Amino acid sequence: MEKSGFLTFETAQKIAEKYSTPCYVYDEAALVAQAKKALAFPNAFGLTVRFAMKASSNRAILRLFDSLGLHIDASSAHEVERAMLAGIPAGRISLSSQQLPENLAELARAGVKYNACSLLQLDEFGRANPGAEVGVRINPGLGSGGTNRTNVGGPASSFGIWKDYIPQIMETAARHGLKIVRIHTHIGSGSDPLVWRKVAEMSLGTAELFPDAVTLNMGGGYKVARVDGEKSTDLAEIGEPVAKLVEKFAARTGRKLHFEIEPGTFLVANCAAVLARVQDICDTGEGGYKFLKLDAGMTDILRPSLYGAQHPICILQKTPDPAEEEYIVSGHCCESGDILTPAAGDPEGLSPRKMRRAHIGDFCAIGGAGAYCASMCAQNYNSYPASPEVMLKADGSLRLIRRRQTLAQILENEIQDD
Repeated sequence: MEKSGFLTFETAQKIAEKYSTPCYVYDEAALVAQAKKALAFPNAFGLTVRFAMKASSNRAILRLFDSLGLHIDASSAHEVERAMLAGIPAGRISLSSQQLPENLAELARAGVKYNACSLLQLDEFGRANPGAEVGVRINPGLGSGGTNRTNVGGPASSFGIWKDYIPQIMETAARHGLKIVRIHTHIGSGSDPLVWRKVAEMSLGTAELFPDAVTLNMGGGYKVARVDGEKSTDLAEIGEPVAKLVEKFAARTGRKLHFEIEPGTFLVANCAAVLARVQDICDTGEGGYKFLKLDAGMTDILRPSLYGAQHPICILQKTPDPAEEEYIVSGHCCESGDILTPAAGDPEGLSPRKMRRAHIGDFCAIGGAGAYCASMCAQNYNSYPASPEVMLKADGSLRLIRRRQTLAQILENEIQDD
């Protein structure tokens, strides 16, 4: 049976007949399995796993993870409201945002946990909520990431309060009577356990300066291998040494810190694929390239164009063609950067992929599409509608979790001068 990851030709055919292409397809069984792995993260005195909902914010996924015991990490007030509309209690939502939300006081009163990510945010929170409990996100001066754009720690990152400004944090907190109860750090999407341990040591040193701190949040960024040659983060390898550090901290200070992590990619990346069709095949002559043109592209998966990210791509055929060809896979947008097979880490480079010889009309499955794809794409570019999302249930049935957008929906907020 022809298969790409969890997606078979037969399943692809059913999805295409019912919902057409392109279409996001999620594997419920894989989502559950990843959630259980995250919940087993090593810890010393208790663990909260928060799903970084920016990775994939469909309410069906939020509700599934909530039912499994995961909490929510939101990156904007809009995400907080979206999670609450999905039925997630405010007390299970944590907000760490680049932007100062206009309704921050209201969200705090509802029970949302807030981590101030700048001195301004901390001051404004204190003005609106004097005497309240709050967390602070610290930039420890060290980061980890597959590219500079996925590294969110260190001097080149605007995320969090720079480590040298801890005295200003203390002064602001004292001025407003705030209790700093959470120390939050997120360094990026790398997988180096030595970097993670070093940042944990620095974060514990910070926690020691804040006597009211009861929670240490180390964020997410646990890299997963989408294609051969990439390395996945071993949760036990990075978690066990940190758990021991937390135990030593407790022995030294008498404070047993609760531990939090905020995985996004780890939970969903390899649990979904974009199902597309081959619409055209062309070449640029001898010495040039052969191109597969799909009915999907940067309107569904922006990561290759943005980061030079690598995704597995497979041709699905009822009767597999035994021959192989090298292709550049391009998207359907009138945009030179809409390439799904860029050179690794170089969105401007081209890297032909060897794959099954394709024919016009064949299915094409783009794997590793569960994280930062449906939630982070060039939606509506060239006026393409947002693609539907489908859940492949554990029993093999299909459930539509987002309809295909219509042209009327794209236009509905435009103002007409009649």
